Amino acid sequence: MMDGFVALYIFMLAAFTGYEIIGRVPVILHTPLMSGSNFVHGIVMIGAMVVLGHADTTTEKVIGFLAVLMGAGNAAGGYVVTERMLEMFKPSAKKEGGA
Repeated sequence: MMDGFVALYIFMLAAFTGYEIIGRVPVILHTPLMSGSNFVHGIVMIGAMVVLGHADTTTEKVIGFLAVLMGAGNAAGGYVVTERMLEMFKPSAKKEGGA
């Protein structure tokens, strides 16, 4: 089992690294980045489900359920946002019989 300080250190390192990487992404690459992050959210969901499956106490089960619920919402919301962003790049249909 991991020591609490080691787990906190890994979390802080991941948060800092993620912030630095995302902050340097050009605007034009946000759509492909969003698609990649949706993939990562899927992996997080699998991890949350595995942890929930090994939960013993009620507290662990509640936290695991919330992790799965928030991960699912995050992944679904990411796909919705990606779809809306991709719609902006599709050519618009011209109306016939205009002025």
